[in-house]
Amino acid sequence: MSIPSKYDARNVESKWYDYWMKHNYFHSKPDSREPYTIVIPPPNVTGVLHMGHMLNNTIQDVLIRRARLQGKNACWVPGTDHASIATEAKVVAKLKDQGVDKNDLTRDEFLKHAWDWTHEYGGVILDQLKKLGCSCDWERTKFTMDEDMSEAVIKVFVDLYNKGLIYRGYRMVNWDPEAKTTLSDEEVIYEEKQGNLYYLNYKIEGSDDTLTIATTRPETIFGDTAICINPNDERFTHLKGKKAIVPLCNRVIPIIEDDYVDVEFGTGCLKVTPAHDENDKMLGDKHNLEVVDIFNEDASLNSFGLHYEGKDRFVVRKEITKELEEKGFLIKTETHINKVGTSERTKAVIEPRLSDQWFLKMEELVKPAIKAVLETGDVKLFPKKFENTYRHWMENIRDWNISRQLYWGHQIPAYFYGDGKEDFVVAETIEDALELAKTKTSNSELQVSDLTQDQDALDTWFSSWLWPMSVFDGVRNPDNEEFKYYYPTNDLVTGPDILFFWVARMVIAGYEYTDERPFENVYLTGLVRDKQRRKMSKSLGNSPDALKLIEEFGADGVRVGLLLSSAAGNDLLFDEALCQQGKGFGNKVWSAFYLTTLWEVSQDIEQPNSSKIALEWYEAKFQKALIEIEDHFSKYRLSDALMSIYKLIFDDFCGWLLEIVKPAYGQPIDAVTYNKLISIFEENLKIMHPFMPFITEEIWQTMGERSPEEALIVAKWPEQKPVNEALITEFDFASQVVSGIRSVRKDKNIAFKDAITFSVINNEQIQPTFDEVIKKLGNLEEVAYVTEAVEGALTFRVKSNEYFIPMSGAIDVEAEINKLTEELNYTEGFLKSVQKKLSNERFVNNAPEQVVASEKKKEADALAKIETLKASLASLK
Repeated sequence: MSIPSKYDARNVESKWYDYWMKHNYFHSKPDSREPYTIVIPPPNVTGVLHMGHMLNNTIQDVLIRRARLQGKNACWVPGTDHASIATEAKVVAKLKDQGVDKNDLTRDEFLKHAWDWTHEYGGVILDQLKKLGCSCDWERTKFTMDEDMSEAVIKVFVDLYNKGLIYRGYRMVNWDPEAKTTLSDEEVIYEEKQGNLYYLNYKIEGSDDTLTIATTRPETIFGDTAICINPNDERFTHLKGKKAIVPLCNRVIPIIEDDYVDVEFGTGCLKVTPAHDENDKMLGDKHNLEVVDIFNEDASLNSFGLHYEGKDRFVVRKEITKELEEKGFLIKTETHINKVGTSERTKAVIEPRLSDQWFLKMEELVKPAIKAVLETGDVKLFPKKFENTYRHWMENIRDWNISRQLYWGHQIPAYFYGDGKEDFVVAETIEDALELAKTKTSNSELQVSDLTQDQDALDTWFSSWLWPMSVFDGVRNPDNEEFKYYYPTNDLVTGPDILFFWVARMVIAGYEYTDERPFENVYLTGLVRDKQRRKMSKSLGNSPDALKLIEEFGADGVRVGLLLSSAAGNDLLFDEALCQQGKGFGNKVWSAFYLTTLWEVSQDIEQPNSSKIALEWYEAKFQKALIEIEDHFSKYRLSDALMSIYKLIFDDFCGWLLEIVKPAYGQPIDAVTYNKLISIFEENLKIMHPFMPFITEEIWQTMGERSPEEALIVAKWPEQKPVNEALITEFDFASQVVSGIRSVRKDKNIAFKDAITFSVINNEQIQPTFDEVIKKLGNLEEVAYVTEAVEGALTFRVKSNEYFIPMSGAIDVEAEINKLTEELNYTEGFLKSVQKKLSNERFVNNAPEQVVASEKKKEADALAKIETLKASLASLK
């Protein structure tokens, strides 16, 4: 078989992925082996592969491939999330392009479009993960809207409702006016933005007096239902019990007193808008104020906004400011920095809004999840620093708003049968709901047609918090064989940005429904940023096309590039040069393999001592590296594990071992050395495989005929053996000696083909173990041990050992004297210029301290160099 001298990933990757799929290596079934389970953080069903996915899934694949090599029953469950808000927004946009308004469609008509969209785009990201080499159990692929997954979600909702943990309430919520749905507190991102503080005059009813209010939102005056003053503020004693008139709309509103008002902020008077501010709502409830909602669901003003009806809130802000100023109500405007909440999904500015919503009580549910992470350590976070973030969220948790005003998603299983807000029942099916409604109303005549299901859908996270259980049907059938075998799962790999959204909620659900942790370890990756530390995004144009990277550098190169810069929990500063480094590493290993294929192997040659000891040394070095690698894996320092492998193979195997054992040009290699070298090469491939699966399988299979049972993907992870530390230490010393010889040859232009003699004063009492290696790599005739310095020889030191290379015949003495003399003259001239500058008191006194220090260092370096050059010249004369 002809083996190419260069590795071409494009001709290899699809070949081996198809081979792995054909032989079903990724698929797992329960058996007697120890299970190792990972569930994928399900990406949005309509998403495409970006750098965050690349990093996250590369790490998962490294862990699953290593577990497979360790002989565990490795199961990596893939799948996608229906992503209510994001997907519905895309479907609405597509319909709009076709001239169709969502509001003109029934729920079923809209859902047909959503399913069409999902079927068209839903598998894209999973197919892209295959290009990366991800060895998921594709037969287990799940979707959060699969029938069995949906049944699990509905079952949990009904169960929690029956336990009294889910309730319906009229509350102030975060409203996304673009997606036209409520959001949980955790889905709102607060950003500091510069706005204005508008000072408005309100007239006092029945007098010519006025009071001044400072507000950041003048457009909300139409919703004012009171003015509030602090009862202890003597400035406003005269206003107690009076009423004010709202500008423009002329509504008469009471002036109330409450110590909630900060006398130091603004003017000390507060306009109260209960429909549009959570704190104002609490004040309104306390003082029985009217609630006036001035916004439509898209945050345009409704009829309460008078002549501004139908206009967007921000347009109104500009226009009403002008009108208020023209009519004498706006006294002044100041710039003001305040925190503005924006939707995580649509980036729209959030509008507080009163609405009937469904909530899940969290106070009791959260307790086992707090204990598991922060007390018992049953669930471990890597890095540990994220425990503080976890603690903050969990100890300050609020009830979870689980309803969304969307069609796409799991429809809330609440069925209304009357006119009142409480005229509903909750059940898994409409048939069950009918029976409950009959019992509740004592009306046996009720029919299915009398029931109307709640139009809202559940928050997407309400399905994904069940993910580790529901993918194994553990919610509907908790006693099934697969659930009992694979659950709890082992590792979860995800980003810290969803530590609360998803990770914490999965822990909560796990303890509520199984009384067990859903996973043991949570590896939190960093965010992928560019070299300027900017978060990668399409809008900034700094996010590379993942598939193009794979096309250019190969999947293995991209995987290595991502992981080389990716310490756990720290942001990854991505640079395509790292992918080039990964590709270069693969090429280096391929070249090493190709070199071994060029050698003729002889059974008749005795193994050289240099090869024998070198192979023993590398085995010791390998075993030591294996201990490091295992330690890094145990701490989820995958970047460090990869770097240990990289250095071992690049430096020790390719840089040293191959150089030592390779035969002289045109000569055969002895069979003992060759066979041992190939065995070592195979061990290298095993530890490389989780990180670089394609090139390692290609080399492994090219090395010899392998049956499917002998494929690298299912080979055996190297066994840990005792480490010969003495051999490693001795080689480290020997390698410095070789480097010294090579430096002398280079400096003195002594060709490597010219054999030289070599003497050493062995002050360190180093064993002669690696003398044969030193002789081969330095092309020495012999290594002689002496007790006195060799006159007229080139010399260098390693620790206290002195090494001598006789000059006779090795170098052109006259040319070397001329070269050293020229260098000495130049250095002495340079020293004079530096000393002249340092003797100038004006320079020394006025120049920056670091500049003077730099010149003094130049002086010291020049003096040292002159001494060395003079010594070298003396040895030549």
